[in-house]
Amino acid sequence: MRMRKRHNLEPRMERCAALLEAAPEERRGRWLEVYPGHGMLCVELGCGKGRFTVETAAQLPEALYLAVERVPDAMIVAMERAQASALANVRFLDVDAARLPEFFAPGEIDRLYINFCDPWPKSRDAKLRLTAPGFLRLYADALREGGEIWFKTDNTPLFDWSVEQLRAEGWALSELTHDLHAAGPVGVMTDYEAKFYAEGMKINRLVAAKTAQTKTTAAGPVPRLRGASLVDARGYAQSEEDKERDA
Repeated sequence: MRMRKRHNLEPRMERCAALLEAAPEERRGRWLEVYPGHGMLCVELGCGKGRFTVETAAQLPEALYLAVERVPDAMIVAMERAQASALANVRFLDVDAARLPEFFAPGEIDRLYINFCDPWPKSRDAKLRLTAPGFLRLYADALREGGEIWFKTDNTPLFDWSVEQLRAEGWALSELTHDLHAAGPVGVMTDYEAKFYAEGMKINRLVAAKTAQTKTTAAGPVPRLRGASLVDARGYAQSEEDKERDA
């Protein structure tokens, strides 16, 4: 979905500049030291417009909450929401998830949130999914043992594929469901999630905990992803070109 261009983006970003980490690499290994008074470090990958970010951070005042977002037109809305809520435990990072080792020391993160990420449905793009083995090993490096990934998506094929990857990579899964809100709303929703829920779409969710068996980047080359195309919840069907690549 294309993000609508925000008006007066630059001055709005300047007004929220105190919430943006300009040099996150300088905080590596020291996040809770730089921001004392917090007992855990939570990171959200792709915070979008920040509804989940702000409400979750408000519910976890004991946590330092770092929201990652690469789209400025979404990030500014999230930053303005955080600023309006006067939250003292939220900061924003304009970085790529593939660069996490530059910003977090091994075992530094307690919890990682991944909400409604891009499914990258074509097989050739499977390695770009935020639940692909290459990313999972980066998360395993940065999370403490027992640290968790909280993952939600409306895309059932992506969810099922992600479950396969997590199990193969040695994560312990719990709270796995294909219909999170079956008995009514559960937990904090993202903006997209609230829209999907109103439309009657089912939401998938799981918690994945790092164990002694979880593979890190030290485990060596990640497995090659073949036959990894998805039938997207938004209507994608595998093309003949992808089928030839997967053959």
